[in-house]
Amino acid sequence: MCGQPAGAAADGLKAMFKESEIIVSSRLRLARNVKDFPFPGWASEKERVDMCGMLRAALDKTNALKGSLFVDMAQLQDTERDLLKERHLISNELSERGQGSGLVVSVDEQMAIMINEEDHLRMQMISVGQKLPEAWERLNALDSELENQVEYAFSPRLGYITACPSNVGTGLRASVMLHLPGLKLQEEVEPAINGLEKLGLAVRGLWGEGSEAWGNMFQVSNLSSLGESEEAIIAGMLRTIEEIVGHEGNARARLLESKKTFLLDQVGRALGVLRNARILSSREAIELLSLLRLGAEMDVVKHVDTGDVSQLMLLTQPGHLQKIVETTLEAQERDEMRAAMIRRRLGGAVVEE
Repeated sequence: MCGQPAGAAADGLKAMFKESEIIVSSRLRLARNVKDFPFPGWASEKERVDMCGMLRAALDKTNALKGSLFVDMAQLQDTERDLLKERHLISNELSERGQGSGLVVSVDEQMAIMINEEDHLRMQMISVGQKLPEAWERLNALDSELENQVEYAFSPRLGYITACPSNVGTGLRASVMLHLPGLKLQEEVEPAINGLEKLGLAVRGLWGEGSEAWGNMFQVSNLSSLGESEEAIIAGMLRTIEEIVGHEGNARARLLESKKTFLLDQVGRALGVLRNARILSSREAIELLSLLRLGAEMDVVKHVDTGDVSQLMLLTQPGHLQKIVETTLEAQERDEMRAAMIRRRLGGAVVEE
């Protein structure tokens, strides 16, 4: 690399990595409440039941949710709650709710409306990859339709009124799930997180607030929705995500350029365990599959598709495993079933020599 400054080769190599490989998913969430009604946490059970019925009827009338499915939280088994959480369709808080709370899911599962979680309405738009502008267009259309039927709690000075002060204003939370194993292997992920937090952004783990970054998955979102328009919040998030993607791509390029043996060792160890283990916990499986996904994306693992790896990260979670067999499994049984499923699916995978 004579004549090139340090890092120049890495900057050239990072073009190899696709944004879609680093950005796992994006989500927009709008918090809304009905005027002159108590927040769910302060309401009686009868008030929550009445509110749920009223909002469900209003949502059914919207064009955005034609043919949607309603899920009554009081009727769900624990395994069904786990499955919905694993698909990021409901929050931990809604999963603990019962009578008077529910979920409305669009036919394509991209739109998920939580009723009587922390607010009367938490309207979510969930997309694979980076699709925040498209998600906003669709979510905004639903919000406008609904506002013609329901009078929201709104202040001309503050904006939309919400149960948590951090959501007052637009009520919009924009978040992106990122897969950052390159930064983690380069021991650069902590400085990156600290930098994001100084910019006023929240960085959470795979399962949202209070969770750890299993499998090098980090959820980045805005903290405040007051004083900015929805478009400005989304534009700011897009700029931030573009910068993070660039840093991750650069980290991966430098791994190939100067630490390839280390990279192959990490990926090879992960594949070795995944192909031979008889017992795997949820966390261990996600951590190892994260490294395998990185290897597939960097083309140092052959005969495995990144889509299959991503699917395994979801299907091997407790709720999904139990849905497959339609019965409740003990932890040991799940760990054995998880390991067996992964062994079957990764039988032909090999690491570059």
